[in-house]
Amino acid sequence: MNKNEILRQLPKVDHLLQKPETEELCRLYGKDRILGILREELDNLRNELLAGKTAEHTQQTEVFISRLLRQTVERTKALEEPSYRRVFNATGILLHTNLGRAPLGKHQMEAAIQSMRGFSNLEYSLSEGKRGKRQAHYADVICQITGAEAAVAVNNNAAAVTLILAAMAHKKEVIVSRGELIEIGGHFRIPEVMEQSGAVLRETGCTNRTRISDYEHAATEETAAFLKVHTSNYKIVGFTEETSVDELSALGKRYGIPVIVDLGSGVLVNLEKYRLVHEPTVGEILQKGADVVCFSGDKLLGGPQAGIIVGKKEYIQKIEQHPLMRALRLDKCTTAVLEATFREYFHEEQAWENIPVLKMIARTKEELLDQAEEISRELNSCSCSGKIEVTESSAVIGGGSLPGEIMPDYAIEISPEKETAQQLADRLRLCSVPIVSHIKNDRVLLQMRTVSEGEKREFAEVLREALCKK
Repeated sequence: MNKNEILRQLPKVDHLLQKPETEELCRLYGKDRILGILREELDNLRNELLAGKTAEHTQQTEVFISRLLRQTVERTKALEEPSYRRVFNATGILLHTNLGRAPLGKHQMEAAIQSMRGFSNLEYSLSEGKRGKRQAHYADVICQITGAEAAVAVNNNAAAVTLILAAMAHKKEVIVSRGELIEIGGHFRIPEVMEQSGAVLRETGCTNRTRISDYEHAATEETAAFLKVHTSNYKIVGFTEETSVDELSALGKRYGIPVIVDLGSGVLVNLEKYRLVHEPTVGEILQKGADVVCFSGDKLLGGPQAGIIVGKKEYIQKIEQHPLMRALRLDKCTTAVLEATFREYFHEEQAWENIPVLKMIARTKEELLDQAEEISRELNSCSCSGKIEVTESSAVIGGGSLPGEIMPDYAIEISPEKETAQQLADRLRLCSVPIVSHIKNDRVLLQMRTVSEGEKREFAEVLREALCKK
């Protein structure tokens, strides 16, 4: 048959709507929705036919009807399934941006649930019986932990940078090193963020070397601030020189110019105890003289997505009073979780135990090996197809934090027999709780550092179910 003859075999939409299956779907979900799905599926089938992607023996009206009805039913059932799902992160990337970055701990989740259960004192002072500020719930605890004079938070760190510059440097110059004009992900770049804030970018120094004299020579009467951006998502190595916060703060004091530090991935504890490179803490940067510091909530801090701004009271008050503050402020759930996150840091050992990202960092090689071997034994005992073994591997922080830092890890390595590694990885993402893995040398690797002790049993059960199907 030629293409016109094949297309004539396609059923009409009205005919499909009269089928009992379709009538029931229309009753449950509405005719307009089902009609839209039918038309989309017909278009898909028509395009396949024109491209010659459908086999000759299947080009019959009844076959087409059966396929269209089946696909419409499947797509309609999918409407009942939530799109937002919990997954197992077996990638070995602790702060996986695509998987939600920092997972939350027990106390943080309890705070989130409590904030959504009925009414709350979000903007109400219980002691005074009148309107209060939502930042009052977290500002004091942030100041106690970081040593800042004042604090406020917005919905992410890019928003924090935008708000700071809009409040402190609108239509004025902000001096920043050319080596710190970073892209922060999703094609968002510091120069573009600065432009949106209304500040005027004034570049200084070179990509690999910027001295304190470069900042001094760039300063004019139009300079509103020095901006230092911590390169938390990449490294420049070799013939390099970087101006320290101490030097910049001293220069700022001499000229009466405030120093803003975008710390990016904020950390509050010493990571060197677990053999990671030293990452400056928020407290350290403030002690070195920075006037305003901003950082992310959902990276090494281990909290919700937020942009936290700390520093001198005079600048934080100016930031709070800016009109953009209302547009960028936190919702009630994030407010509660942020407070709960910082409360975990009152005792450092408590933070290492209760903040999941810190707990992942602290896990020992022995723990990871035991977990990998336990799951591997269970899978091999049920005669799962393919070769399953434990192998040494490595994990990374990810999420724009500690670039180049590698942590030891163990992985369950699966060499499938009846399918390719890609097919197996695809199937694992369709499990009752999706498993996100990665492929190396035609094998599927399931990293242990990002699968918590509390997830281990369920992870093994879901994995066993998927592997024993074949």
